[in-house]
Amino acid sequence: METPGQFSVAIDNVVLIEAENIACGASGRPGAIVSTSVMHGLHNAVRVFPEDIAMLEALGQANIAGFLDTLDRHAIDCDAEWNGELTVAVGKENLPTLNEEYELHARHGHDVVLMNAGETRGQLASPLFEGSLWAKKNSGTLHPARLAWGLKRVALSLGVRIHEHTPLRDISDEGGTVVAATRDGKVRARKVLLATNAFAAGHDHIKRRVAMVRDRILMTEPLTPEQMDRIGWRNRQGVYDTRTQLNYMRLTKDNRILFGGRLGYFYGGPRDPRLDRTPAPYKRLAEAFFRTFPQLDDIGFTHAWSGPIALTTRMAVHFQTYHRGKVVYAGGYSGFGVSASRFGADIGLAKLNGAARPELECDFARTMPGIIPPEPFRYIGARTTMYALDTADSKGGWRNLWLKFVGKLGFPLS
Repeated sequence: METPGQFSVAIDNVVLIEAENIACGASGRPGAIVSTSVMHGLHNAVRVFPEDIAMLEALGQANIAGFLDTLDRHAIDCDAEWNGELTVAVGKENLPTLNEEYELHARHGHDVVLMNAGETRGQLASPLFEGSLWAKKNSGTLHPARLAWGLKRVALSLGVRIHEHTPLRDISDEGGTVVAATRDGKVRARKVLLATNAFAAGHDHIKRRVAMVRDRILMTEPLTPEQMDRIGWRNRQGVYDTRTQLNYMRLTKDNRILFGGRLGYFYGGPRDPRLDRTPAPYKRLAEAFFRTFPQLDDIGFTHAWSGPIALTTRMAVHFQTYHRGKVVYAGGYSGFGVSASRFGADIGLAKLNGAARPELECDFARTMPGIIPPEPFRYIGARTTMYALDTADSKGGWRNLWLKFVGKLGFPLS
């Protein structure tokens, strides 16, 4: 750090600055269903980077292997449960999509099981579920804040200097180095990795390709053994459903259900919109929960929160380079960042260091997602899309046409 007139950090040191506390923001409170995917799922990877798919599959397997090794080698206790990932079809009309996902995963060598309605409800009892795809290997759930705190401990033990409550104000190029100005001082560095995801979406250049949307989560009371018997879920997989406005869910160590979904957008992408600190945005999410699990009509919610997602037309991480290659931004995980952010850091650092790695010649590392229209067009389009997502499954009509149009623009939301 630099106080007025003096630099006190040697140029070869690693310094991490954090605007608040480690894990205070989105990194500590997402759904935290993890897998080998580094591009928002295999289907999305094939959609965006068909020529890179073999490389991405290999990188995804290596990424989760490194993830697991880090947890084991550094004894990071983050309530990890490696019981697989369950994608459930809501309604018979979504079974063809589920079959396509099964064929795609099987073709690329994934250990997947396709289950009918009865088999699915034997795993997780919901009257909405008509089938499921169970990916059994190298996927599961964890406590994201405990993961971040564990990584903080490891970083400190390796000599990383961490300065919390140190928001970044500006970065300037000074030839051989760049200077990161904070509220209380400055850091001079040869290279900088911006690992801020949605929180950098206000930057004039980054926000051209990144939109900050809100995701909402509810947390139930701990389920009693009798309530657990009502829903089954003995294998405790992380779960995504196939609704147009999807929901995802997992169990915590003490048998609470984390239930998330219901995207929202606010004009200009504020970090902490007032509405998301009121009960109103969570009402529909609670209604979706009780439609999913009507047998839990005696359960209550203890927590509710929202967080920012960095959304791009790619729906996956990308890399922006600044100051003649001395600064790289890695972001745009679109809600799939707990394990994929490790991959994003690896590629981002390789780009910073000018590494000679074959993956850096792939499209995913060399190209950027499409430009998103500015305000007010972004707000109008986002609000229309969110309404269509909320109502397409029940009302159809123009909503499906709009979502198909948005999909052609690059966002695969339908």
